Amino acid sequence: MIKDIELFLPFFREFIIRRLSIHFSKKDEEVDLSGILTIDPGNAIFVNYSLTQKEFVVILLSFIPHLFPNFFDSIIQEFLPQGGEFPEFGGIKSGNHRGMMPTGETAIFLLAGNNLQHRLEVQKIFSEEHFFNKQKILWLEEVREGEPRMSGRLILSEEWIEKWMYGRISKPRFGADFPAKNIETRMNWDDAVLSPQTLRQIEVIATWLQHNEELMKDDNLSRKLKPGYRVLFYGSSGTGKTLTASLLGKQFRKEVYRIDLSQVVSKYIGETEKNLEKVFSKAENKNWILFFDEADALFGKRTSIQNSHDRYANQEISYLLQRIEDFPGLIILASNFKSNIDPAFIRRFHQIIYFPAPDNSERLILWQKAIPSTLTLHPETDLTEIARQYQVTGAAILNVMQFASLQAIKRKDHLIHAKDLVEGIQREFQKEDKSV
Repeated sequence: MIKDIELFLPFFREFIIRRLSIHFSKKDEEVDLSGILTIDPGNAIFVNYSLTQKEFVVILLSFIPHLFPNFFDSIIQEFLPQGGEFPEFGGIKSGNHRGMMPTGETAIFLLAGNNLQHRLEVQKIFSEEHFFNKQKILWLEEVREGEPRMSGRLILSEEWIEKWMYGRISKPRFGADFPAKNIETRMNWDDAVLSPQTLRQIEVIATWLQHNEELMKDDNLSRKLKPGYRVLFYGSSGTGKTLTASLLGKQFRKEVYRIDLSQVVSKYIGETEKNLEKVFSKAENKNWILFFDEADALFGKRTSIQNSHDRYANQEISYLLQRIEDFPGLIILASNFKSNIDPAFIRRFHQIIYFPAPDNSERLILWQKAIPSTLTLHPETDLTEIARQYQVTGAAILNVMQFASLQAIKRKDHLIHAKDLVEGIQREFQKEDKSV
């Protein structure tokens, strides 16, 4: 990608010099893009966007400071060796960066000069309807009220900067600026022992993931259907809700991000919405699956308004309602109890899927699938009886088998004993204050 940029830069520099020469000689000429700026945007990473040369100039303007901080200043100094004001060119000094950062005014000056009609046409590149803005590729920085909008700095998204530099986009780093973690699984659908009814409903989600794009090409339905797909998973802990979300992402090669509610929910008014907006904005055009575990904390029932805190809490839910309806991808909420979720969200779900605790036969399959490949069952260990007697979830079974396996390795007999399984089950029950 860098080699492409090196090819573009001499032409781009010549283009800027030509525009400045016309400006300072006070000639009324147009800069011929096709003759001077012989750039083929199709050679770049934007090949799928059918960029015009003007759009590609704007992309280059916003990208160059990330590689050559003195690029614009060095050219201007050729025309203004003593320095001085040059408002027509636009540009600002910003924060730690000591070079000139191009603004919308810079793009208009270079592409349109003083031609009023052309200046108005260039501004359309920065409109909300342009795909630069819709797909969060490039936009103008907000300016103070009353200042010309085009004086805002050109901002190229971090993802596109990285993709252009290195030919890839790294996964966003978890933290305060992005309170969500990428979740993956090495397991397969064969490892997920779910009830037949639950599996049938999950297949409906898979159908949407596979065929939604084709459906939305229909002229009639595309006007009437809201974007995205919203699902509620509910059931006790350890029944496969998180695993199912991870497996859907794995099957359809989509990133799955679990929103960390400890980083999102804030006692301060408006902060929860700001934290969530960071996730939604980043995810909007990424084709991700968003997974809200323990969703009660965000999507719980609204309260009657008794004080200002209740009023703002209800406004928070109203924000969430709007945001999940606007999200174009798959959103999965997970909760232990369906009744904990606000009815306003319930009405907006395409599916509500119950994950029951496994029955006797399902528990037996889970026990059998959990046996380590390097260990064997003791001849007197009866998994059928253990599955019948102890009502545990799939997650608990894995914990128990881990405990029993470590005991087998410690003894060096490499045998899974029933007494170790029972002790492991007791440990799991103690976590939940249950008796065996």
